[in-house]
Amino acid sequence: MSSFAAIINAPDYPPRIRHQAIFEAFDGLSAGEVMLLVNDHEPRPLYYQFQAERPDSFGWEYIEEGPEIYRVAITKLN
Repeated sequence: MSSFAAIINAPDYPPRIRHQAIFEAFDGLSAGEVMLLVNDHEPRPLYYQFQAERPDSFGWEYIEEGPEIYRVAITKLN
């Protein structure tokens, strides 16, 4: 994937609003668009939050899996 509708570098956001900012970016996508999440740690808790709050509405594909940088392509399905 070479084109992303949004790129979120999670460490740029204060922890207290980080997930909120990610979900706002995701909610701003149109169906079929992809955002890139860049993080400095495994974003597994965020994945579980997506499952709980946006079930069946996202795709999650690791592009890079650490140990220092994690890159995840998150697709809005509907």
